[in-house]
Amino acid sequence: MKKFLLLASAATAFVFAASDVKIPFEKYKLTNGMRVVLSRDSSVPVVAVYVIYDVGARAEEKGRTGFAHLFEHMMFQGSSNVPKGEHFKYVESNGGSMNGSTHPDYTDYYETMPSNKLNLALWLESDRMRSLAITADNLKNQQEAVKQERRLSFDNQPYATAIVDRWPTIAYSNFQNSHSLIGSFEDLNAASVEDVSRFFKTYYAPNNAVLVISGDFQPADAKKLVQQYFGDIAAQPQPKRPDMTEPERAEGRMEAAADPHARVPAVIIGWPGPKRHSPDWYAINMLDAVLTSGQSSRLQLNLVKGKQSLLQFESNLGWPFGSPQDYKDPNVYAVNLTYKPNFTAKQIVDQYQAEIDRIVADGVAPNELERVKTVLRYNRAASLQSALSRAQMLAIYELIDGNPAMYESDFAAQMRVTSAEIQTAAKKYLVAARRDVLAIQPAPAEGGAK
Repeated sequence: MKKFLLLASAATAFVFAASDVKIPFEKYKLTNGMRVVLSRDSSVPVVAVYVIYDVGARAEEKGRTGFAHLFEHMMFQGSSNVPKGEHFKYVESNGGSMNGSTHPDYTDYYETMPSNKLNLALWLESDRMRSLAITADNLKNQQEAVKQERRLSFDNQPYATAIVDRWPTIAYSNFQNSHSLIGSFEDLNAASVEDVSRFFKTYYAPNNAVLVISGDFQPADAKKLVQQYFGDIAAQPQPKRPDMTEPERAEGRMEAAADPHARVPAVIIGWPGPKRHSPDWYAINMLDAVLTSGQSSRLQLNLVKGKQSLLQFESNLGWPFGSPQDYKDPNVYAVNLTYKPNFTAKQIVDQYQAEIDRIVADGVAPNELERVKTVLRYNRAASLQSALSRAQMLAIYELIDGNPAMYESDFAAQMRVTSAEIQTAAKKYLVAARRDVLAIQPAPAEGGAK
């Protein structure tokens, strides 16, 4: 179960059981509305500070696409007490690492530090939440930086433009869901200092954020520091949320894209997905694991090795911009298949649909389903080894569901999925007539489509 990564993403405190990993945590709220989650694990002297804001690309307005990503860049341009460029220096000179990323439904920032530098990480995050340096020079500089990032990381990379810009317009009809996460040059150029200031005041308020501290720290000390640095930052009116409702579609869409940077063809196949936490959501996630998880997965055995048609595959509930963890309705289940040029896109689509239809007809044998669940258990435990990954998990469940503990109940529900439930969900959602398809073909030398 791989996913397309868009931007830059010793367990003594855990109880490892046959099917679960437990993360201890404490949750509370400041008077300004900021939610705080503390998760202590003293096995290694490292602490992660993770701040997630409830704003992503799907909150953008027409004419301001790419604004969430632009603002992620603006957050590294200095604040009242931290000069431009010094945030990185403070973190790295103290043995830490940091980054931020933009997603459809949230934007996040983190520092991973030696545990005795928790004070520094919290001060840095609070200073830019309180007093970001929004100037014409900083805006102009970051507009150019984002455009250059687009040129290098997307427009000049194989498949990236088709995935980021084209696929959402096929999978969705509502502008909030279908526009480019990166945005257009025209919209970036149109952004003003007033726009940025308004965006900051609206979305980068403490009552629109979740702070998670994970790792080696003393909870009483952490609470004092959180109150000291964040407690007096003023709350703002809660942002109005956009309508992301998608109209029902009886039939899927099929389009083609020519890619001058691609050397081999690829095809994206997707369907509107089930609601988060619904029985079908768990079942489709398990079906995806049957198809794609491990060297014994069905796509690996039947299409990579058997028919020798596929070169690579990646998929997820929420692909290409997310995963089941941060899947927020409405969303899709999609797969990206890179294949050998001696096959056609139609053949690949038919082969993939045949794998789905075989599950609809025959289900999944008990030994195969147990193998897949074993792989998922292992992946789950491995993915939560670091303080940062645990912080991210808790933050996302708090942001989307208002309950960090749902990471545990979700996984338990996943492990209870039966073959019959997988069959039912596949028959209901993964119907050939409703699938969306984007066929990506290498462009010939002169730039035309094959």
